[in-house]
Amino acid sequence: QVQLDESGGGVVQIGGSLRLSCAASVRTFGSYAIAWFRQAPGKDREFVAAINWSGTSTDYEESVKGRFTISRDNQNNTVFLQMANLRPEDTAVYYCALRSLWATRNADDYVNWGQGAQVTVSA
Repeated sequence: QVQLDESGGGVVQIGGSLRLSCAASVRTFGSYAIAWFRQAPGKDREFVAAINWSGTSTDYEESVKGRFTISRDNQNNTVFLQMANLRPEDTAVYYCALRSLWATRNADDYVNWGQGAQVTVSA
């Protein structure tokens, strides 16, 4: 049974920073890619960032490039999303998701999801 647990969400002011964590209870964590998606109220779930199984390849949605950084610690089965210079439009529930080896931007390619972490950026 694969379980993903997000943490680190909260309320932050415009321009502030947060770090989300995604802890995975899965064997051979190093064989899986992890992606972050987000969903704002009334909007579809959208891709944010992803990292492949080894951490050698990352991908970012255009609006977060240069502000968000995805990284992983395979020894501790955790992926991080460091978010800086946050904007009101970053407000959403953030989900991490897992799939084998290579990351994609398509949510339908991911079978295992966390419960989500709320990020709220306020003035």
